[in-house]
Amino acid sequence: MEEEYQDQIEGRNSVIELLESGRDVNKILVARGEKHGSIHKIIAMARERKIVVTEIERSKLNRIAQTPNHQGVIAIVPPFAYCEVDDILELANAKNEMPFLLILDGIEDPHNLGSIIRTAETAGVHGIIIPKRRAAQVNSTVSKVSAGAVEYMKIARVNNINETIRYLKQKEIWICGTDMDTDIIYTKQDYRIPIAIVIGSEGFGMSRLVKENCDFIVKIPMKGQINSLNASVSAGIIIYEVLKKRGF
Repeated sequence: MEEEYQDQIEGRNSVIELLESGRDVNKILVARGEKHGSIHKIIAMARERKIVVTEIERSKLNRIAQTPNHQGVIAIVPPFAYCEVDDILELANAKNEMPFLLILDGIEDPHNLGSIIRTAETAGVHGIIIPKRRAAQVNSTVSKVSAGAVEYMKIARVNNINETIRYLKQKEIWICGTDMDTDIIYTKQDYRIPIAIVIGSEGFGMSRLVKENCDFIVKIPMKGQINSLNASVSAGIIIYEVLKKRGF
């Protein structure tokens, strides 16, 4: 029976980001004969950290891979270390910055989750909150799509989004939903407050209770025939509007 690796990081850039982040790595698998280019750097970094590097046949690496383009290298890692919501708030406090969080209400596509993490990390978002059920979790696909950003982003996985929203409100965090059913265009809102932006699921948007628990809701106006954007695109537009309003 083939050995299965459920927690792994795939692709050269993603593995390099993993090694640079200092996160624990069990071992690194390299396709036999792959000794050129950035593989040299990966092997050298692994040896410096005393991480085992094992060469295996490319056919076996293909069977182990969870993504279509592993580029000849897979890192085997412990399960992703999710944080607590308070850890995100403490990070903002340590940076002496107004808290800036994302709440993902049922994002199911790991590619969308990876893209959102990548954009959030580049924009200095302090952390992301995702539900434990009926939503994408951090896996090899998410890590690869995020281009390694997942190694630097605090992500909290919670049992109940609405309970978490109520807790954030107690911490004086304003909750901003995103939906077309509002008169407030996203560029007209002032984001110079401690804030958590809610991004709804790909097919259904925010759930009814989450929408009701938002302090305000903004929309991205549409000009074409299609009346919705990809969730990761919507997130990116709102994230950078927050930075703009905050004087970035």
